[in-house]
Amino acid sequence: MRKFSSVLACLLVAGSLLSACGGNNNNNGNAQGNTGEEASPAPATANTDNSTAATNAPADDITQRKVTIKIHYPTPDLTEMRAQEDDRIKRFQAEYPNVEIIKDDWQYNVSEIGVKMAANEAPTFFNTYATEAKFLVEKGWAADITELWNKYEYKDQINPVLQNQFIIDGKVYGVTQKGYVTTTMINKKMLDDKGVAVPAMDWTWEDMLNTAKGVADTKKGISGIAPMGKGNEAGWNWTNFLFEAGGEIQNVEGGKVVATFNSEAGVKALDFYKKLRWEANAIPQDWALGWGDAVGAFQQGRTAMVMAGSDGVIEQALNQGGLKPEDVLTYPMPAAEKGGKHTGVLGGDYLVINPNASKDEQEMAFRYITFDYFSDKGLDALDAILQQRKADGKYFIPPLLDYYAADSDFGKKTKAVYDKYSDIVYQYNPDIMALLDGKPEAQYNTQDYYATMSNVIQELFSKKGTDSKAQLDAAAKTVQEKFFDTIKVE
Repeated sequence: MRKFSSVLACLLVAGSLLSACGGNNNNNGNAQGNTGEEASPAPATANTDNSTAATNAPADDITQRKVTIKIHYPTPDLTEMRAQEDDRIKRFQAEYPNVEIIKDDWQYNVSEIGVKMAANEAPTFFNTYATEAKFLVEKGWAADITELWNKYEYKDQINPVLQNQFIIDGKVYGVTQKGYVTTTMINKKMLDDKGVAVPAMDWTWEDMLNTAKGVADTKKGISGIAPMGKGNEAGWNWTNFLFEAGGEIQNVEGGKVVATFNSEAGVKALDFYKKLRWEANAIPQDWALGWGDAVGAFQQGRTAMVMAGSDGVIEQALNQGGLKPEDVLTYPMPAAEKGGKHTGVLGGDYLVINPNASKDEQEMAFRYITFDYFSDKGLDALDAILQQRKADGKYFIPPLLDYYAADSDFGKKTKAVYDKYSDIVYQYNPDIMALLDGKPEAQYNTQDYYATMSNVIQELFSKKGTDSKAQLDAAAKTVQEKFFDTIKVE
């Protein structure tokens, strides 16, 4: 799912203080490119007659040839992000005056990408998320950028946990922006007000259940936890518990994709949702909440816990909801049992280059994507963002996972910038890093699986006494016959 971070997704540079998934961090979740100097000849000087320059330039000098790229651009409501992107465009064109940039605010949609490609209307590069790698590659809608990647000076410093999602059969088809491991955000003030103890960070399903039950107050419309209950988000939220119980969404057997979520682990995870709903009465009475609804409930103090990528939730809670950093705690997902893994869905944001673009357009798109990556200009841009945040009286929330390794030289430089603004930069509890366990989303028809499971979740929340095994068997049959049976794995 891409829902985790709609606010910081297009920051020029979003650094990470942390590393996750047994050693690295993302979100991942969103920053953009390096200067491009290491992969190209010296930039061209400005020339008012680009056609003349192109005619007289060496044939192998891309900086002297006229190139037009249509870039992924934030939507109109994201005014701050648009201003940041405009600044990057200005800096990029100062270095590459031969490049004309067209802005396109189309946001990736699985139901629209095919039409965009067929009509040749897709941008030169576009955003997508981790689940789409196999789909886009198999459809021929993601360019093979392996040659560009292999020439990229900083490729070995990119976060491998994230980048590997778009490396298929040894070929590179996308560039990571940032990622996330699903976490649980807790409103500590709500727990304190009800006299409910803050759980240990190494917590379990039982701890989550008891905490949610202790805070819930149905008469006041307060829930202890708000699991998402509509849209694909509902299936996405529940999948964390499937993973924590040791289950899998699918397996590949004999060249076929086989649904496996209707397992003993799946039943265990679904039964836990039953406890939250019917035993603890801890979820919202109006449980049909999408990502925005659940995060909004947390922001407004109507629920004590919500599960998602951390930075987007905290951004809204602090900068729109007026909560204080000390009252918003970020926890790993709970382990099914004491000593178990705190597994959360690993996802992220990626940029994919249009295979219909020319070779020159693809190369300039790659240079644009990586323009601020690992660069001092990128750090300067981050510093400027933090200065503005401080001037505006707003907090800055770093992603848990970023495009670079947190222990790299660039990661240390980024941390130094954050340290200058420690009063406004949200600090994650360092204890979380030893507990986070990220598991990548399945690579085949994951969004279809999420949608199917959302129907299961809605039935469970609306009807008491549902049969978890029967529900999962029916859902697995649907996913298998409608989607997985159409896939042939080489």
